Amino acid sequence: MSATSRLLEPVHFTRVQFTDAFWAPRIETNRTVTLQHIHRKLEETGRISAFDLNFTRKVPSSIVLIFGDSDPAKWIEAASYALATRPDPQLAAQVDALADKIIGAQQPDGYLNTHFIHVQPEMRWKNLRDLHELYCAGHLIEGAVAHAEATGNPKLLHALERYADHIDRTFGREPGKKRGYPGHPELELALVRLYHATQNRRYLDLARYFIDERGQHSPERPHYYDIEALERGDDPRAYWAKSYEYCQAHQPIREQAKVVGHAVRAMYLFSAVADLAGETGDESLRETCDRLWDNLVNCRMYLTGGIGPSRHNEGFTTDYDLPDETAYAETCATIGLMMWNHRLLQLEAQARFADVLERGLYNGFLSGVSLDGTHFLYENPLSSAGDRHRAEWFECPCCPPNLARNIASLGKYFYSTSPGGLWVHLFAGSRTVLRPGRQDVTLVQETNYPWDGAIHFAFQMAEPEEFTLHLRLPGWCEGYTLRVNGADAPARPAANGYIEIRRVWKRGDEVEYTLEMPVRAVYANPAVRQLQGRAALERGPLVYCLEGADHGSLALDRIQVERASLPGGFTPEFRPGLLGGVVTLKGRGQVIDAASWGNALYRPAPPALKEIDLLAVPYYAWGNREPGEMRVWLRTV
Repeated sequence: MSATSRLLEPVHFTRVQFTDAFWAPRIETNRTVTLQHIHRKLEETGRISAFDLNFTRKVPSSIVLIFGDSDPAKWIEAASYALATRPDPQLAAQVDALADKIIGAQQPDGYLNTHFIHVQPEMRWKNLRDLHELYCAGHLIEGAVAHAEATGNPKLLHALERYADHIDRTFGREPGKKRGYPGHPELELALVRLYHATQNRRYLDLARYFIDERGQHSPERPHYYDIEALERGDDPRAYWAKSYEYCQAHQPIREQAKVVGHAVRAMYLFSAVADLAGETGDESLRETCDRLWDNLVNCRMYLTGGIGPSRHNEGFTTDYDLPDETAYAETCATIGLMMWNHRLLQLEAQARFADVLERGLYNGFLSGVSLDGTHFLYENPLSSAGDRHRAEWFECPCCPPNLARNIASLGKYFYSTSPGGLWVHLFAGSRTVLRPGRQDVTLVQETNYPWDGAIHFAFQMAEPEEFTLHLRLPGWCEGYTLRVNGADAPARPAANGYIEIRRVWKRGDEVEYTLEMPVRAVYANPAVRQLQGRAALERGPLVYCLEGADHGSLALDRIQVERASLPGGFTPEFRPGLLGGVVTLKGRGQVIDAASWGNALYRPAPPALKEIDLLAVPYYAWGNREPGEMRVWLRTV
């Protein structure tokens, strides 16, 4: 692989084995339950059999079926990751059968999209703006790369190389090529992965073309989406989304100052921009990422790591518009947020990116799947009147296989290396093998995180070696202790938010790292008008909520807590029999006594209040019991 401008290299997920009680069971449920559940749904909805090219379907009224190829592609990626960490003959047979179907659908020129092969062949490459053709190609490529890595069989990878070659012959600045680029970004980051897998520089160059060309227009050079609309007989002024902000094509990427449009599209595009910055050393792209990150994290992100408040565009509106009950916060958008921040973390080695990654991972991502692994949330509101529930499947089922592929490859987020450095970003009982210098180093991490901040590291290596251990100090943590081989180590975090311990390490060395984990009260910026007079509870990386299941028939929005009692009025208590075993927060509050109000619509006297016990549970676990209300942000007095 050629040299890059990244400061860090992430450990491959196959080199991380989880041994804890939090993530290890979830990874196993994902492998044995979730992947099989999704496969059944893909079969039931015809998404797998579509690759046989013998289905009968008119042009669908819903665009969802047009990009149906992306769902089996994400499944084969997720299943391949699962196989890479644990053999499973049944799963391997399913993966191989699907790979053969995909290969069998490929056309002689390399083209591979079932809808435009079988249903609308006359529309091939004629509506990049809306019809997800290049998006599907990206997911197929990602699935093929994962398949080759997991199985050692390059058959699917070779097929998708042929498709990428077809796309490369079709798009670009050269005479005779189309100037187009994906309406839904995804292919760009997939091409970087394909470049890594094949070392074919053309794929990296094609990714750069798509990113650089996006949003280019002038009076002398019309916008490409206008050109293609006119060519197919449509009026560009009648574009249903009104603005190319929806697909981040309103301006060239280097000119964009705010995160706008469809949230998933934005995150996939920015992930590719970060990839390209890392591969090419393009400083303007890195600066673009920092500028957009600042706008997103400080003006447009939910406490849970959810992004995109609006159902209308599945995305962004204006700065500080973060309503809780109508929050859209699509699961896939939080996944994209994690992907982008993971890439930025490798580029800049700054703990702030790991902080956002962790926030999304433990809250807005994990809430997307039920504890049993068979029900999912597409939207992740921060308040529910009892009308939001997980479902077994969706008309647009992008989130379930997206969740599955990230859980199956979870280890990639936890560790990195640099020349002479070993980096720990996230915490979980695990065992990993890294190479910070001349030899492999096995690092064993033991912890009950996220319930407990005590973390123990043990080193195993053949020979003593000098290198630096970098331990992230989470942004939520205000105090910590550090001991090396039983002796206090008064290390301070560097400017990047990591504690650095440089020494000659040897087999048997131990590090005890304890993060203080008190209950914290959190308040929103005064510009977030929907959340004024409210507070939320956090502990460690977890956001907490109230659920109707713990508060009888009480209406949760009528509950209030005294600001003076926060956060000390809430105490943590581990309940092993609740929601798979969680730390709850117990406290006291008041509730409006509606029974004493009477039938009057209005009256001059305020309602009576009564004292009640409150129990908060981790946000990610809400909705796993009987249906009922949920609320993150509580009224304060």
